[in-house]
Amino acid sequence: MTVHKGGCFCGAVEIEVHGTAEAMGYCHCGSCRSWSASPANAFTLWKPRNVKVTKGAEFLSGFKKSEMSNRQFCTKCGGHLMTDHPPLGLVDVYAATIPTVEFKPRVHVNYAETVLPMKDGLPKLKDFPAELGGSGIAVPE
Repeated sequence: MTVHKGGCFCGAVEIEVHGTAEAMGYCHCGSCRSWSASPANAFTLWKPRNVKVTKGAEFLSGFKKSEMSNRQFCTKCGGHLMTDHPPLGLVDVYAATIPTVEFKPRVHVNYAETVLPMKDGLPKLKDFPAELGGSGIAVPE
């Protein structure tokens, strides 16, 4: 099984992801934009059993804005690491957190909220795929 390692900005917290991501893409929702301080969040989604904190768990803290997201960060440097999505059974490990994973985005979610239109030919969903509780409605580039 493939293992990729990454961590926070200062290196106090290290994580591993095992296997392959369930999905990769960009989220354009206001919460992700605000949290990441960027116009879109590059996500990689993993089953929780495939994500491990291997160092610095004592420096890991979180912010739970809603039942959908528990965002996790390093208390030493403030570096953002991942967001647990319990209702989806998935963990979003931010793409930049695990630099050896080849980022191959396949979808844009919450594109109805975008502030940075992207013309890349990928599907643009109004919210989430239907299988994850969204409408599954595609919107134009």
